[in-house]
Amino acid sequence: MIANDIDNEMIPYVEFADNANERTPCVLVLDCSGSMRGEPIKQLNAGLKALEQELKDDIDASSRVQLLIIKAFGKDEAVVSSDWVDAMNFEAPEMEAGGLTPLGKAMELALQKIEEQKCLYDSCGITSKRPWIFLISDGEPTDYDWEIVAKKCREAQQNKKVVIHAVGTQEANLDKLAKFSINPPKRLSGLRFTEFFLWLSRSVSCVSRAAPNAPDLLEDTGEWDDE
Repeated sequence: MIANDIDNEMIPYVEFADNANERTPCVLVLDCSGSMRGEPIKQLNAGLKALEQELKDDIDASSRVQLLIIKAFGKDEAVVSSDWVDAMNFEAPEMEAGGLTPLGKAMELALQKIEEQKCLYDSCGITSKRPWIFLISDGEPTDYDWEIVAKKCREAQQNKKVVIHAVGTQEANLDKLAKFSINPPKRLSGLRFTEFFLWLSRSVSCVSRAAPNAPDLLEDTGEWDDE
């Protein structure tokens, strides 16, 4: 049963009363450490704006894809920069760079938010596809317990609770990023964040339209990666 009583605590979930489509949840974990200052963070923000527009222009994706963005920065800080929202209502946040790279904290938060959202879907009678997490970094984890979280991430993927993809820029340590996923990491060519996010939009759109239990297929990455 979908609650839509405006007088009770279920007010935040009224979106499901207006849109009961199956959802494809997607979390972006973004490294916003100090090394991203200047052109990298500028290109990252441009890419997020391109993602916003591309998803809104796609009729299916706009009502079926839900996004959440987590920012990793500071010494050990990971915060939600954009909470769960249907793509049609997504507004790209303006990211700023500073601090270190607490990717473990950020990925742990991503797993937590996905579990909470899955419970919400179930309680509201909303079906969902397997969640995606995209980890994007220009360095390597700096928090001391990141390998413990990385193991949790791999286990969650092996248990088919989530699909995780890691993307590193030219300076990123792909060997360490690879520990967060059972899928090999990709390396971004130059600062092609816009190309990456456009590819991401098309990919999640395809998955959101796919039949139940269909394989998790991604489109050809095209020109954004170095392979």
